[in-house]
Amino acid sequence: MSPLENLTAAEESETWQELQEALQAQNTETTRTILQRLDVEDQARAISRLTQENREALPKTLSCQDFAQLLTQLPEAQSIELLESIPGERTAAAVACLPPEISSRLLRELEEEESTEILEEIEDTERLSELKTRLEYEEGVAGSLMRGNPVSFSQETTVRQLLDDLHDHAEDYSDRDIQYLYVTDNESKLTGVLQLRQLFWAPRDKTLKELMIPDPLSVSDQLDFHDLAEIFTKRPFLGLPVVDTEGKLLGVVPRNAVDRETSDEQTELYLQSQGIIDGEELRSMPLIDRCRKRLTWLAPNIILNLVAASVIAANEATLQEVIALAVFLPIVSDMSGCSGNQAVAVSIRELTLGILRPGDFMRVVMKEGLVGIINGTLLGILLGIVAALWKDNFYLGGVVAAALALNTVLSVLLGGLVPLLLKSRKVDPALASGPILTTCTDMCGFFLVLSFASTMLAKLT
Repeated sequence: MSPLENLTAAEESETWQELQEALQAQNTETTRTILQRLDVEDQARAISRLTQENREALPKTLSCQDFAQLLTQLPEAQSIELLESIPGERTAAAVACLPPEISSRLLRELEEEESTEILEEIEDTERLSELKTRLEYEEGVAGSLMRGNPVSFSQETTVRQLLDDLHDHAEDYSDRDIQYLYVTDNESKLTGVLQLRQLFWAPRDKTLKELMIPDPLSVSDQLDFHDLAEIFTKRPFLGLPVVDTEGKLLGVVPRNAVDRETSDEQTELYLQSQGIIDGEELRSMPLIDRCRKRLTWLAPNIILNLVAASVIAANEATLQEVIALAVFLPIVSDMSGCSGNQAVAVSIRELTLGILRPGDFMRVVMKEGLVGIINGTLLGILLGIVAALWKDNFYLGGVVAAALALNTVLSVLLGGLVPLLLKSRKVDPALASGPILTTCTDMCGFFLVLSFASTMLAKLT
C-alpha cells in the first residue's frame, strides 16, 4: 500500500510543500528522507509538482547516487523530462552513476545537443567510452540493450582458479546479476558457457574447457529486438551472450531488457494510434510542447474530415428529401470504422510479432474479407430492421442494411491492408492508418447510403 494512500488531500499537499521547502533550502537529509518514505508512484507525482527552480535543485541537493537512484525509479518519460530541464553539468555525474544500459537509453531519448552536453561533462573516461560505444548502435538492437562486462574466464582456467577469483572479487561480483559464466579463448571469442551449480561438485583441477557447454547460442550485436523477443519466446533463457562479427564476447542481453523494449514499442504504438505522435506526453511538460504534439495530429484531420463531408454536400438534395438518412449516416460510418479499426489492430500486432509480412496482401484479403462479409451482413440486417420498423419503410431498411454491409467489408479490407502498404513504404502504420481508415470509411459510408437512397428516392419519400 502506498505510504500516502490514506492521507487526506491536505496532508498530501503538506508533504509536497515540505519537499519544495527542503529543495529550496538544499537540505539534503530532509529531501532524502521525504523521497525515501514515498513509493515509486508517489515519487513520480511529487516530481511532477516541483517548480522548475526546485527541479534544478534536485541534483545539487541529492548525492550523485541518490539522484541516479531516483532516475531509475521514475517512469522513463519523466526521467527524460527531468534531465531536459536541468543543465548538463549538473546531471553528468548522476548519469555516470547509472548502469550503462540505463544511462545510454536515457541519453538516446534526449535531443542530440543535450546528450552531447552531458557526455562532455563526464570525467570518467572509461564510462564515457562505453557510453559512446553504446550510442553508436541503432536503437533496439542487441548492442544497445546488452549489459557489458560479462563474467568470463579463459577456457584454460581451472575450477580452483575460478573459485578463488570469485572469492577474491566477491564484492565486485555481488552487484552483478550472474546467471552464467562465459568461457572464451585467447582471442576473447566465446567458446562455451558454464552454469554456476556445475562448479560445486566439479574436480578442482578440471579446466573450464572440459566442463563447459561448447558452442552456446549467441546473438549478433546488430540483431533487432523483435528477433531477440522471438528467441526468448521459444526458449527459457534469462539472457543471451552478444558477440561481434568476429565472435568476440561483448556482453549479455537480458530477457527483461527485451521485454521492456517490446512493452515500450506497444505503448508508443498505442499513443500514436490515439494521436500522440511525437513521443510520450506528460501534463508536467511545457504547454507549448503539449499543444504542438497534439496539433501535429489534429490539424491534418481537419482536411480529411472536410473531404469526407464533401460527399454529403454533393448529395444535399437527397438528404433534404429523406431527413431520416441523417440519423443513419453517422451510425453506418461509425460501425464500419470500428470494424476497420479492429482489422488495423490485428495487422499492426501481427506485423510487430513478425507473423505477417508487408507483402502478405492476399492472406489479409482472404481472412478479413470473410470476417467483413459475415459481420457486415449480420450488422446490416440488424440496423436495417431498426430503420424499417422506425419509419415503417422496408426500402429505407434495405438501403441502410446494404450500405452498412458493403461499407463493413470495405473497412475491414482497408483496415487490414493499409498497415501493410504503409509498412512496405517505410511509414509507421500506427501513425497513419487511423486517419486514412477514418476518412475512407466515412466517405464510402456516406456515398453508399446517399447513392442507394438516390436510386430509390421515390420509394423513400
